[in-house]
Amino acid sequence: MASDEALTDKTGAPVEVIRREDDFAVAVDGKTVGLTAFADRDGQRVFFHTEVDDAYGGRGLGTVVISAALAATRDEGLRIVAICPMVAAFVGKHPEYAGVVDRTTRDTLALAKERMAAR
Repeated sequence: MASDEALTDKTGAPVEVIRREDDFAVAVDGKTVGLTAFADRDGQRVFFHTEVDDAYGGRGLGTVVISAALAATRDEGLRIVAICPMVAAFVGKHPEYAGVVDRTTRDTLALAKERMAAR
């Protein structure tokens, strides 16, 4: 994702966030090491899973990819549904997203379960 500001992890290493078909990936030195997965439906982007390779844990990469994904989602005019606990924790700590977050429903949970099973 292009930005005027270079993204780095907690160690200062440069990272890149890449928007893909059904997730945002985070890469270090060109290697994909984590992602936050979503499904789009009816003007909402449902975030249902985030992971970071254990070898890269503790470097803040989950926060980097979630922050970039939520900013892109808001910029695209979509609403956020935070089923993933990491995404839910992030939006809970960042009130600037309060106006674009929708509650989880049975339908969004069913969609998340279906997409998670397909991964």
